[in-house]
Amino acid sequence: MLQQQLGAMQINRIIEYASSEYVRTSFFPQTTPEDWGQHESWMKPLAMDQDTGNLTLVMQAYLVRTRHHNIIVDTCVGDHKPRPSRANWHMQSRGTVPANLAAAGISPEQIDYVFCTHMHVDHVGWNTRLQDGRWVPMFPRAKYIFSRKELQYWEALPRDERTAHFVDSVLPVVEAGQAVLVENDYALNDEVWLEPTPGHTPDHVSVRLSSNGVQGVITGDMIHSPVQCVHPEWVMRADTDGAQACQTRRAFLERYCETDILVCGSHFPAPSMGHIIARDNAFWFQFINTIK
Repeated sequence: MLQQQLGAMQINRIIEYASSEYVRTSFFPQTTPEDWGQHESWMKPLAMDQDTGNLTLVMQAYLVRTRHHNIIVDTCVGDHKPRPSRANWHMQSRGTVPANLAAAGISPEQIDYVFCTHMHVDHVGWNTRLQDGRWVPMFPRAKYIFSRKELQYWEALPRDERTAHFVDSVLPVVEAGQAVLVENDYALNDEVWLEPTPGHTPDHVSVRLSSNGVQGVITGDMIHSPVQCVHPEWVMRADTDGAQACQTRRAFLERYCETDILVCGSHFPAPSMGHIIARDNAFWFQFINTIK
């Protein structure tokens, strides 16, 4: 499922690519192979590769069309970006994000706002595109909503391979005057606002949506896999503050469990959207239009 209605809003998954390259015990380094045995039956083949047992994650943006604005939440890995330590990302030229935006009936010039939940490499890549040897904003009319605290965190880090994405995918937006620096409780209006979900990065945010009495939330990297609903205490390898990330995730699951709020998982496998429910004294992610 690529499209979902939320009140008067339309939400589209803009997929860059899906991958099962993620070895589960290295992605969640505190886990052991034995920890995963009870989860293989329900995670395969949707969220775990049938043969390798690796996690399946999707790199995708969310296109949100409200009554007033066209909004992109996160912008994936990007094309032509030098990422030598990640073969699947290094100098790739997939072209899938522009193509899938076009398939959804939207051009880059029609995007009004870009919301970045945080500034990791796989969430800012299509902020910019290469033009005449320079990185320029991909969405020429858009205002890019950045957490001020998140930007300051990345600005303070040394310039090396770990921050190459900040240099080519964030700073050009700032230099072009298209960045809007906000606090983590920023509201665009009564339909779109930020929810603080720190831990994965210092000022990670999720994006809340509301239309005609129906609500949703785009998670960003507050949660990576449906298995973290069952185990909110499992720390992902790139969490800046693992303890805080776990606390944030559990609070999120408690807040939205058994509600009608649509949860849009940024890396969850297709259909990526669903609801938090209670099951067997734990939380569970119920994908829309699926029965488990």
